[in-house]
Amino acid sequence: MAALHDLSAVELVDAYRRKTLSPVEVTQAILARIEAWEPHLQATYALDPHAAIAQAEASQARWLRDAPQGPLDGVPAMIKENIATRGVPVPLGTAATVLVPAQRDAPPAARLREAGAVILGKTTMPDYGMLSSGVSSFHPLTRNPWDLRRGPGGSSAGAGAGVAAGYGPLHVGTDIGGSVRLPACWCGIFTLKPSLGRIPIHPPYAGRVAGPMTRTVEDAALLMSVLSRPDARDTMSLPYQDIAWGRLEREVRGLRLGLQLDPGWGLPVDAEVRAAVEAAARAFEAAGAIVEPVAPFTTRAMADGMDRFWRMRSWIDLSALPEERRAKVLPFIVEWARGGAGLTGEQVFDGYSQMGALREAAVAACAPFDYVLSPVAPISAFEAELPGPTNDPARSLEHIAFTLPYNMSEQPAASINCGYTASGLPIGLQIAGQRFDDLGVLQVARAWEGLRPAQRPWPQPN
Repeated sequence: MAALHDLSAVELVDAYRRKTLSPVEVTQAILARIEAWEPHLQATYALDPHAAIAQAEASQARWLRDAPQGPLDGVPAMIKENIATRGVPVPLGTAATVLVPAQRDAPPAARLREAGAVILGKTTMPDYGMLSSGVSSFHPLTRNPWDLRRGPGGSSAGAGAGVAAGYGPLHVGTDIGGSVRLPACWCGIFTLKPSLGRIPIHPPYAGRVAGPMTRTVEDAALLMSVLSRPDARDTMSLPYQDIAWGRLEREVRGLRLGLQLDPGWGLPVDAEVRAAVEAAARAFEAAGAIVEPVAPFTTRAMADGMDRFWRMRSWIDLSALPEERRAKVLPFIVEWARGGAGLTGEQVFDGYSQMGALREAAVAACAPFDYVLSPVAPISAFEAELPGPTNDPARSLEHIAFTLPYNMSEQPAASINCGYTASGLPIGLQIAGQRFDDLGVLQVARAWEGLRPAQRPWPQPN
């Protein structure tokens, strides 16, 4: 049998059912794995081994009675720190936050607890989730287990690093411009950014979703079956559907797949990234899919408009802080947000309108296809100490040209590993589908798991 920290959630539940493993021994093994990796990665926040063991003991007692509480009973899980868990403060990645314990679980945390998951603790994020890195004024610097000189991506930084390192099979992140897909891409794991509203979240916001972050598509599907359950607190959530999340097998022959290699703006695509994504497209084609190119469908004007709107929104939030607290925010974030200070109402409205422009462009470009393939990011993982790949507040969005459109269009989009650079860093393939076709995206990703070359072993602590 594989090491306990390498077992999938599906394998763990099966072992619990057959009584060949217990939740207590699995939780202990994963806590030991975290202890070995954490001095290097710094991916956790509010890790609580004592509470985790108590949850595991309660789960073990339920399994001994053949009365599991839910489909995740006894499976270790971690939650991004901006998703509230009762009794734990929510710092939002920044030292500027006043730490007050959360009164109740946010919807994703509530669903995990109801399903019997063993919640080990939280995972790190950068200030306000506004960076694609593990740089934070509150948390220690989070690093990438594939290469400690590199960052894991963000803003679900700790989750990406934790999944790759074996911090339990189930993690939950959030995404408003690429924040689950970028860490998945750069840490070699799987994630689904679902259709907006598929997973209830609180507070809701345009483009903001929670998503599963796992090593396998099957585990993500299992987690979707729990996270997608209804919660009235999300006033933007979709009507609940009893989707057969476990129905992952699908024939790819005859599927029409678009291949997008140029987003229309942003950083140029590295040759190694392009080659890996093109190889994936050829593999789908060899399996009988019809692959056709997709022309660039987003523009610099769309990107700049969104940037202006987000700067203004962030500057309003920062301006409301007392000066002594604002001084604790990462200077990069303050400098970026300050660009919104002098915007006119007309400029802000024009920026906001680019949400709709991005949405229209993405939906129209994807309409001729069943799914669209692309890189997740144009580059591989960058230096851990940098807040973003350009290290320039004036050019802070250049790496999200492939991911951002699907937040605005509300379409599901996954990241799954499709290769490695010459230096051994993972490369992510994005698979985007029509709005509401979350299961279809999972099915195509599951097909890719069967088509892709053998994956390299997961990284080990030194």
